[in-house]
Amino acid sequence: MKISDKYKVREMAGQHVVIIQGRHGEDMTRIISLNDTSLFLWNKFIGTDFSAEDAAEALAGEYGIDAGTAERDAAAWCGKLAECGLLSENK
Repeated sequence: MKISDKYKVREMAGQHVVIIQGRHGEDMTRIISLNDTSLFLWNKFIGTDFSAEDAAEALAGEYGIDAGTAERDAAAWCGKLAECGLLSENK
């Protein structure tokens, strides 16, 4: 999977939020805010192909958590990216 390059993270009012680049008149009724862990994963994987396993390894390495917790958290993060439409199609 890959995070779509049409999205960028910006800091607004002390929060890191996902915005669509170069699109005016977009529906802004839904704001996607990233916590510190989500921001860490976003910054690590933006612009690259990655898997949930890659994200789990990154979480375990950065936060020193056990493999099971890292796998659950990574799967949840990847699922939320997909649910919010933030992933691009692999070609």
